[in-house]
Amino acid sequence: MSRIDVVVTGLGATTPLGGDVASTWDAMLAGRSGVGALTQEWAGQLPVRIAAELAVDPATVLDRVKLRRLDRSEAIALIAAHQAWADSGLADAGLDPERLGVSIGSGIGGAVTLLAQDDILEASGPRRVSPHTVPMLMPNGPAAWVGLELRAQAGVHSVASACATGAEAIALGLDMIRAGRADVVVAGGTEAVIHPLPIAGFASMRAMSTRNDEPERASRPWDKGRDGFVLGEGSGIVVLERADHAAARGARVYARLAGAGITSDGYDIVQPHPEGAGAIRAIAKAISDADVAKSDIVHVNAHATSTPVGDMAEITALRTALGDHPVLTATKSMSGHLLGAAGALESIATILTIRDSVVPPTINLDDPDDGLTLDVAANKARQLDVPAALNNSFGFGGHNVALVFTRV
Repeated sequence: MSRIDVVVTGLGATTPLGGDVASTWDAMLAGRSGVGALTQEWAGQLPVRIAAELAVDPATVLDRVKLRRLDRSEAIALIAAHQAWADSGLADAGLDPERLGVSIGSGIGGAVTLLAQDDILEASGPRRVSPHTVPMLMPNGPAAWVGLELRAQAGVHSVASACATGAEAIALGLDMIRAGRADVVVAGGTEAVIHPLPIAGFASMRAMSTRNDEPERASRPWDKGRDGFVLGEGSGIVVLERADHAAARGARVYARLAGAGITSDGYDIVQPHPEGAGAIRAIAKAISDADVAKSDIVHVNAHATSTPVGDMAEITALRTALGDHPVLTATKSMSGHLLGAAGALESIATILTIRDSVVPPTINLDDPDDGLTLDVAANKARQLDVPAALNNSFGFGGHNVALVFTRV
């Protein structure tokens, strides 16, 4: 693979912590939680009645007529992509659309549309089903809408690898630029499935926290009291660009996407490999691809979802792959788990950690697991000079993605 340098020139997000990147980042640094009680009537019947809902309603950002043609996951992908595109300064750069690509994925896609239209079908018959149903529920919908609005013609791709989706979509964007297919790729993830069926399904697996009386304290990675993840919704988008292309137009650069590693466990549909073998290989591949030393990776934004098994499997993998020197954080403690958007949002947090030399805290880490043998920025942001950082994302099915970002 060609050693073309790829940099990040635009960021966009809408999350449970804020309606854009700046507000989300401020909330992270302050250690604020985006988790709250579900007030919908349907939530009363569920064993899990908490979630991390969007801080800003998409209806306050997008035209309501347009919104009726979009699944919520598509709408928030458009919102984040518009922010990232504006942030990059490419709108007025005269970019050839044949050199612009899109790589945006979703772990579950338009499930809320599917379920809502099925309810209409059952209650009122087929003539009442929306003609927009299929474009709203198809998993490539978010990527397609972003591609259409930006007139991207170098290829529009939609990755689906469960909770590793957002990170894998960014890795695909890196590959697209390195392969010469595009000069710019808009990449990331989106998810919006706060609905009784997905919540009931995850709850039946005993994967979710049932700390209904303390929503803000429910997501607690690495804490002895952790009892599962908290479902969140949101979208994170980055603009990736050839470094020489960015330099030629005088673009502001956040960081360099130096390398990516992708592996699969071949072990279980939901459980991680007990020794973290696939994660270890993904991290090693990312470091090799980035051509940096292990000692350069001084910070890790961990996948750490707050599940009893997964959190410690990642610690085992990190110790083996990196050693004991990095400072860790788990921003899911604040944002909840955005599923297919998680790796994208956490990439943005990793990039901003490099830019600002500050590690956001892992909140609710009051009684660390005995197996937590690595340094964590617990409950308070920490100043740290970060020349290079790692972002981990793992997903059901045994997907492992590691991304290395470096200071330019």
